[in-house]
Amino acid sequence: MKASPALARALLAALLIAALLLPMIAPTYYLQFFAKAMLLAIVAASLNLVVGFGGMVSLCHGAFFGLAGYVLALASPSSSGASLWTSLPLALLVVAVAAALVGALALRTRGIYFIMATLAFGEMFFYFFHDTRVANGSDGIYIYFEPEIVIAGWRLVDLGNKTSFYYVALASLLLAIIVISTLVRSPFGAALMAARDNEQRARSLGFPVFRIRLTAFVLAAVLAGIAGYFSASQFGFVAPQTLGWHVSATLLIMVVLGGMKSVLGPVFGAFALLGLEEILKSNIEHWKLIEGVIVIALVFMLPGGLQHLAQLVFADRRAPAGQPGSGASSAGRQHHG
Repeated sequence: MKASPALARALLAALLIAALLLPMIAPTYYLQFFAKAMLLAIVAASLNLVVGFGGMVSLCHGAFFGLAGYVLALASPSSSGASLWTSLPLALLVVAVAAALVGALALRTRGIYFIMATLAFGEMFFYFFHDTRVANGSDGIYIYFEPEIVIAGWRLVDLGNKTSFYYVALASLLLAIIVISTLVRSPFGAALMAARDNEQRARSLGFPVFRIRLTAFVLAAVLAGIAGYFSASQFGFVAPQTLGWHVSATLLIMVVLGGMKSVLGPVFGAFALLGLEEILKSNIEHWKLIEGVIVIALVFMLPGGLQHLAQLVFADRRAPAGQPGSGASSAGRQHHG
């Protein structure tokens, strides 16, 4: 069943317009919530580059998210804010080096062994910051001043302003979507998916599989680092828990909930999961239990994620019977499948 491209584009345009207009009508609390959701959507979408398009289930992606926040905290002077022009590249460089080292070792394994290797590396990052005094150990570290975006002595953007920060988060999300979409549609993306589908065949065609996977792993970590940098700036605090495996597991749930076969699936998965949590925790005492039940039910009912639901709702019904996109053709394929 083929989704109508025109209808899908119209819906995305409407969502973008709504996102641009939201600060004009929404209270500050909701601006902070949606900024947080957009940053986590970046991390989920970047994880999908590794999991959905690369076929590599990583459980240390949250570590790269938290590591960027720690770099910002350690690079920020105690008396003034760090310059974004220096602290952001520094954070992304540290994340890229860490991801390259982790990937170079973990990608020598496959399947469950890769999952366990990334889990082990993620826990190493967690315990490094938890058990040492590098950044106040388990107490975490505060960021007292927002990073400054200054050009020629003029402050371009005030990240301390909730509206300004919201638009920075929105711009970062749009940039991440564009970057991931470009990568997926490029020859690099085709090679990455070929290695996911059949590694031996990809090797026989001359694809440098290890290099392609490592590049995707590092690029995904850098995108997660961008979100981690701004997330630390938003809350003004970084703790070892931001590097823990449960963060990576939550991100993986967002990917599965949204759908692993599209760029936007994990974005909607992130908003859906955070929105569900926001509704449940304000109305139900043991909301985590209810959340788990709902997520499990959604996974069973929509094995393709929320993107599958979107395909059903926005199905292209203009195609003649028997042609791709028509109900009869789809039913026939399902019957014979």
